[in-house]
Amino acid sequence: MVHLLEIVDLSVSIGNKQVLKNFNLKIGQGETHALFGPNGTGKTTLLNVIAGIPRYTVEEGRIVFKGKDITHMSMDERARLGIGMAFQRPPAIRGLRLKDLIKIINPKADAQEILKKMDFSAFAERDVNRGFSGGEVKRSEMVQLLAQQPDFVMLDEPDSGVDLENIKLIGEAINTLTQKDLRPSARTKSGIIITHFGHILEYMKADRAHVMLGGSIVCSGNPAEILSQIKKSGYEGCAACLCPA
Repeated sequence: MVHLLEIVDLSVSIGNKQVLKNFNLKIGQGETHALFGPNGTGKTTLLNVIAGIPRYTVEEGRIVFKGKDITHMSMDERARLGIGMAFQRPPAIRGLRLKDLIKIINPKADAQEILKKMDFSAFAERDVNRGFSGGEVKRSEMVQLLAQQPDFVMLDEPDSGVDLENIKLIGEAINTLTQKDLRPSARTKSGIIITHFGHILEYMKADRAHVMLGGSIVCSGNPAEILSQIKKSGYEGCAACLCPA
């Protein structure tokens, strides 16, 4: 299998606190992974470090994307290589209309079609995320990713604070971004999704799931089996009962 993303022995700190410890992960081309874990275990930190947000310090290890070491690349360099992210709490941008942001992201994007797909046409003239509800912010993030069309998409709790109707729309958009309409051998785009309760997995297809505890992956396996075990025994029970990472 061709690994689109490979993280090797990654240790990361913010301030004086180490958040990721000897973290390892491989995501193959065309694969979508789900990431579970309690609050504070490093899930969001992992996505932010892959994206290249500069407030984190990489102490050891490396991040390889498309065969290139991107560990010390800037955010914009990583974005140009094909990494995209939907943040858990993105900022509002006063004075920038959503339809204009779509064109900034990708001048060739069909803004009207993308907005229609996410049932978001009424927000085209609105400032990005300004005054949006939780579900509207999540749809706004998906609109931006659909414009970018990244090769590797990261989503931080896309189902958090979202009603069932919006979860379905978001799940369908994730399936589009990760090419789930194509046969597995034809897929080239990959992704990783942080989900706390697993609701989004009812509407999008994940190939593999992982549980994080204490800044490391403690077990990996089938998404449905891992989610079932978490519901039954909690995260610690899942780590004890399921196969090791």
